[in-house]
Amino acid sequence: MGYAAEFTKGIIKENPVFRIVLGMCPTLAVTTSAENGIGMGLAVLFVLTCSNAMISLIRNIVPDKVRIPAFIVVIATFVTVVDLTMNAFFHPLHKALGLFIPLIVVNCIILGRAEAFANRNPVFVSTLDGLGMGLGFTLSLFVLGSIRELLGNGTILGVNILGAALSAAGMTFSPMIVMILPPGAFIALGLILGAINRMRRAEA
Repeated sequence: MGYAAEFTKGIIKENPVFRIVLGMCPTLAVTTSAENGIGMGLAVLFVLTCSNAMISLIRNIVPDKVRIPAFIVVIATFVTVVDLTMNAFFHPLHKALGLFIPLIVVNCIILGRAEAFANRNPVFVSTLDGLGMGLGFTLSLFVLGSIRELLGNGTILGVNILGAALSAAGMTFSPMIVMILPPGAFIALGLILGAINRMRRAEA
């Protein structure tokens, strides 16, 4: 597989949220808005890219018996960097994401890529894999967060879109509050997955 394919596979073909359905805990919990989705996605992107590169570097010197604990220590180091940085420079976003930032340590996407890919491939390829998977995760959270925010508040990234459009047409926007509540995450994700599966079947 070429470098371009390694990078793009995580965005479409092996998208961690919409194709492999991994990392559902933060995906469903933090996507009440597009901003939260981008914030969590970028945090995972940084940790995934850096941990993939580091694990690939040390893969030949870490004994198999302590492989998983060593990987977790590496991942936890980068999560701590993200946690402290966000708290210092993006405190409102850090407060909104809350406990889900430290929980990146046990995110199955990151540990899965470390074990299944970075532990078996060179540094550059592992870094590309981390970038692609992280970007795919970020885009997925942004899409899901945008849909929930748009239907629940009429906005995307705080910009009034649906409410303003309906007002211009002489109609009143009635927010679907359920979309920014926990059930809305399952509804939106289910609809997106259904649409993707239908498109794939149509292409086959």
